[in-house]
Amino acid sequence: MGSYRMCLIFKRKFRVTEPGPVDDVRDVFSRYAEGQAHMSPEQLRKLMADERREDLGSSLEDAERLVDEVLRRKHHIAKFTRRNLTLEDFNYLLFSTELNPPIGDKVHQNMDAPLSHYFIFTGHNSYLTGNQLSSKCSGLPIADALRKGVRVVELDLWPRGKDDVCVKHGGTLTKAVKLGKCLESIKANAFTTSKYPVIITLEDHLTPKLQCKVAKMITQTFGEMLYYHDSESCKEFPSPEELKGKILISTKPPKEYLEANDAKDGEKGKDSDEDVWGKEPEELISTQSELDKVSNNINYINQDDEERGSRDFDTSCSLQAPEYKRLIAIHAGKPKGGLKMALKVDPDKIRRLSLSEQLLEKAVASHGADVIRFTQKNFLRIYPKGTRFNSSNYKPQIGWMSGAQMIAFNMQGYGRALWLMQGMFRANGGCGYVKKPDFLMNVGPNGEVFDPNENSHPKKTLKVKVLMGDGWHLDFKKTHFDRYSPPDFYVRVGIAGAPADKAMEKTEVKYNTWTPIWNEEFTFQLTVPELALLRVEVHEYDNNEKDDFGGQTCLPVSELRQGIRAVPLFNRKGVKYNSTRLLMRFEFV
Repeated sequence: MGSYRMCLIFKRKFRVTEPGPVDDVRDVFSRYAEGQAHMSPEQLRKLMADERREDLGSSLEDAERLVDEVLRRKHHIAKFTRRNLTLEDFNYLLFSTELNPPIGDKVHQNMDAPLSHYFIFTGHNSYLTGNQLSSKCSGLPIADALRKGVRVVELDLWPRGKDDVCVKHGGTLTKAVKLGKCLESIKANAFTTSKYPVIITLEDHLTPKLQCKVAKMITQTFGEMLYYHDSESCKEFPSPEELKGKILISTKPPKEYLEANDAKDGEKGKDSDEDVWGKEPEELISTQSELDKVSNNINYINQDDEERGSRDFDTSCSLQAPEYKRLIAIHAGKPKGGLKMALKVDPDKIRRLSLSEQLLEKAVASHGADVIRFTQKNFLRIYPKGTRFNSSNYKPQIGWMSGAQMIAFNMQGYGRALWLMQGMFRANGGCGYVKKPDFLMNVGPNGEVFDPNENSHPKKTLKVKVLMGDGWHLDFKKTHFDRYSPPDFYVRVGIAGAPADKAMEKTEVKYNTWTPIWNEEFTFQLTVPELALLRVEVHEYDNNEKDDFGGQTCLPVSELRQGIRAVPLFNRKGVKYNSTRLLMRFEFV
């Protein structure tokens, strides 16, 4: 029972009721229990087989174990006098995010293809605790990102006096951290969540002497975990499976660093503040005036700090820091002759190219097929434009539709763009590597490749039914949403993906209840289901102010399990709530 004070004198009382089974749950139970009050393990096995719930098992023994687990959890008993499920037990099973999740938690994709055949969970300025201008640098955000499955970590290396090296965001007021602390943080957390390789991208602003010192520090810290590779004569990169437990270094060879020039992207200005939700994905792309500015600097393809460096090396690499060069497993190649030449594929070499988010948009618009061909073998890294001072992010779908492996995101930020990134990498067991769809890797008989700018016909239809929600009263204070009454929840559900697939719908508002029941269904036509993400947001309606945040999740459509599923919700930073969840039904037709 919850009490809400009204007019300082009277109290209005609301009871938090236990949600009963919704009609969809009752219908499924009645159908498989054949009208009886209990569902037997054999009837549960038949349901699992009919709905292709391979995640729950397929044998009678699997069904019996599931029944036992439900009874143990719900009734807290170790020895059972019965071995069947009541309607309430069945409802408990379906509404459990542990027993009935919407996607799997195991690596299931082929991990034996070359590394460039995968999208890789990538961080940008991974050492920053907050904004890009004045926040503290630390090893803690690196550890946090790695534990969340991030596989690419970025470090900016700067001299600290004559004989030491630190990590900081150059040209800002960020407080530096010692390189050693960052390396130790990587070593301690690299493989706690995923055993697949970690790539460290370095922005190097060091003298040859300090490069040698860095080479020794990296070698001593990681030892046999380091992967050495002659990328000068590499035609195909090893697979994630072959590189399990390995650390890879990616940067430019010393002699290829350019003189430092203007700020990133040659841009100045203020990054717009985002509210708790962040901008809608379609609002995260560049304006035409911004793209026009980029075109004026088309020859400065790599304007990230890493690609500019801080010195001009006029002697050979071997005379500068051979130990350092030997560490580089993925070379960041310096393009010459503009964007078209930068995307040219060398049959005898593999390299990494970095483009800003704006230059990617321009490249896709003018050289879409070249971008696809480049990413079939080489690595393409995309980084945020220089005016994202508050560590906001951009729309990742443009990069994924073009085959870019490393969409570098500010993991310390928040908002809808980051939710999409987190949703994408919930796929494949959350291991940080997601295999590209075949259409991005296919080459036709005449050399034709996928055109990211071409609209296609729908391949698949997804039906999503929002049934009900529960758990907010356990994760939030009773007056969190409204001081005078229980919350008024509604759900926004939609698709992020190919331009033709994007959609957003919403349910009705359910007033004054902690356990809302909606029973509303939505249908989405998908032209590129392989890269589509299901967006789910819960809002608490406020008549006078901006709606409150009630949870969110993004899920890869290609991994959705059909049937009634318990969908856990996350806070705005991507941390899962303990109890808050939705009951939803998914169907592909």
